[in-house]
Amino acid sequence: MFDWLRATAHWLQQFIISVPVYIAGPAMVVIGALDSSLLSLPEINDYLVVMRCYSEPREVFYFPLFAALGSVIGCTLLYTLMRRGGQAVLRARFRPEHIERVERAYARFGLFALAIPALLPPPMPFKIFVATAGALEYPRWRFMATIMIARSLRYYVEGTLAVFYGARVLLFLKDNGLMIVSIVAALVLIGLIVYLLLKRRAPKAAKEIETGESAAP
Repeated sequence: MFDWLRATAHWLQQFIISVPVYIAGPAMVVIGALDSSLLSLPEINDYLVVMRCYSEPREVFYFPLFAALGSVIGCTLLYTLMRRGGQAVLRARFRPEHIERVERAYARFGLFALAIPALLPPPMPFKIFVATAGALEYPRWRFMATIMIARSLRYYVEGTLAVFYGARVLLFLKDNGLMIVSIVAALVLIGLIVYLLLKRRAPKAAKEIETGESAAP
């Protein structure tokens, strides 16, 4: 089994590196969609993004988007299947105790319960979060936007590091992925808090201006 995966990964690496970007890009979309929905090819997207960006450094600005788009398509397919099947399909595929943990994470953290696993590199489990989002009828467009942003950030970080460090970046992310994502999540949370504070202050400031104008002679 592992020999087959290793041979497949090697063949895909040679293909993605050797073909022009107008072929490699759509191929990454297809690979990403299959990996995130029906198949399971551990680390294949990360590996191919790293190798392509290392061999073609100029493509680091846009190549990660192909992998992210493929992941969104695949995740949306799995989400849709689980949304139609509901809890019955979810519980037939995953262990009840795992489902309960993910449901508690959604109840407590909202979209961060989906964004953080999407950011973390393997072996962090992710499909159960996608499947649970479908079963819980998480808003579709919010789901897709969260996956796109999180996966784009993940692949851009990997691609950028690959330009300087090559394939060693995969080992680095395995060892330090949690720390990196924790820092990113903290920055995102700070930005969200600032946004909400500014949004709350805007109506208050407008009301004060309106009150001042009405009180003026």
